[in-house]
Amino acid sequence: MPIYEYHCEACDKSFETMTTMSSRDAKIPCPHCNSKKTARKLSVVAVGGGGDQATSAPSGGHVHSGMCGCGKRQGSCGMN
Repeated sequence: MPIYEYHCEACDKSFETMTTMSSRDAKIPCPHCNSKKTARKLSVVAVGGGGDQATSAPSGGHVHSGMCGCGKRQGSCGMN
């Protein structure tokens, strides 16, 4: 079950809760003030394995994440 982040308009506090995907847009009661004036917030999600690296490359210009495409195991690439 995914965790969703909500914001309460009544007390101006944010909170997280586990709920089903089909219930994610329901009015979840605020655990701080019990108000149902809540809305789901958009959360930032980090997904690994993509082509873009979120880290900066060292002076050699190559970040070895184990998926650099060189075909060698991490630590034996020679590029790191």
